[in-house]
Amino acid sequence: MNLSPMEALAAQELPEGPEWQYEPKWDGFRCLAARRARQVELQSKSGQPLGRYFPDIVESLAALQASRFILDGELTVPVEGNLSFEELQLRLHPAASRVRMLAQRHPAIYLVFDLLEEERGKSVLDLPLRERRGRLEAFAGRWLKPGGSIALSPATTDLAVARHWLETMRGGLDGIIAKNREAPYEPGQRTGAMLKIKNIRSADCVVGGFRYASKGKVVGSLLLGLYGDDGLLHHVGFTSAIPAAEKAALTKRLESLRKEPGFTGRSPGGPSRWSTERSGEFEPLAPKLVVEVQYDHFTGGRFRHGTRLLRWRPDKQPRQCTMRQVEQESRSPLSLLRTA
Repeated sequence: MNLSPMEALAAQELPEGPEWQYEPKWDGFRCLAARRARQVELQSKSGQPLGRYFPDIVESLAALQASRFILDGELTVPVEGNLSFEELQLRLHPAASRVRMLAQRHPAIYLVFDLLEEERGKSVLDLPLRERRGRLEAFAGRWLKPGGSIALSPATTDLAVARHWLETMRGGLDGIIAKNREAPYEPGQRTGAMLKIKNIRSADCVVGGFRYASKGKVVGSLLLGLYGDDGLLHHVGFTSAIPAAEKAALTKRLESLRKEPGFTGRSPGGPSRWSTERSGEFEPLAPKLVVEVQYDHFTGGRFRHGTRLLRWRPDKQPRQCTMRQVEQESRSPLSLLRTA
C-alpha cells in the first residue's frame, strides 16, 4: 500500500463554523486497511505492517462482501466496556500463538472514519470530506454489521455535540478531531484542514521518591504516587519538567526528606514491560510533598507518558492524593458507536 495517512495539527480549542466536522479521537493505533480480493493489508501510521498482530481484524475485513477498498481508521481493544491501550500494546508480540490467544481473549475493533478507495477501485482522495463521508456511510450501511468488529466511527457537524463528548467522556476519549468538510484527503500531510484537540487533565500526586540526573548530583525526575483503596501509596509515573534554576535547591530539600520505603504499594522497578535497568534506582522519600501535574492518559495503573509539573501544593494533604482522581470520570466512549 503506497499511502500514508493524513495527519492533524494540534489545537487548543474546537474550531467553529459550518465547514467543520467533529469526530472522536480514539485511544488506539491509527491504521490504513486495504483489501484486494482475498488479500488484506493493515498498515500503521509509520508504514509498518500490522496484520500479523491483528489477525481477528484481518479475518473480519476479509469476510466483508466488498472485495476491494481502502479505509482509514483506528485499531482499538475493548476490555470490560472500555478501551484498553495496555491490551492493545500487548498485541505487538513476536509469537503468533500469543497474539492469537490475546485476540481470542479480547477481540479488537477497527473504527473506520474515512474512505480512500471505493469498491470498484476508484480513488476518492481528491473529493472533499463531505462527499467521502457520505460514501463511507453508504459503504458502512451496505457492508458493515451492527455490533461487528468493523464499525463506523461517529461524526457530527454540531459543535455542541462535540463539546458534550469532551465534557461527558473526559476519561475515555483521547480528544476530538476537527476536519474541514471541504478539504480533500492529503496523504502524509499535516495541515490546518485537520485539527486535534486533546483531553488534558491534572492530578495532585505525592512525591514518593526521586532520581538523580544522569550527569551531576542534582534531581533529574520526581517519582509520583497515588493512594489506592488499599491505603497504600502506589508508584504511577514521573515528571522531569523541573526548571534548571530550581534543581540545586530542590535537590537539597529532597535529600533532607529521604526515608524508606518511599512507596508502600507498587514501587518503581516492579514487574513492567516498561522497566529498564535504571528503573529500580531511586531515592525514597517520606510522603510529605505534593505536586500537581498535567497528564494526557492514565492506563494500566500509571501515567502512560511523562507528566508536566504545574505547581507545588503545600496546601494539599498527601492522603488526599488518591487514585479516584484518575479513574474513568464518565461513561465509556464505546457508547458513541450505538449512535453512529
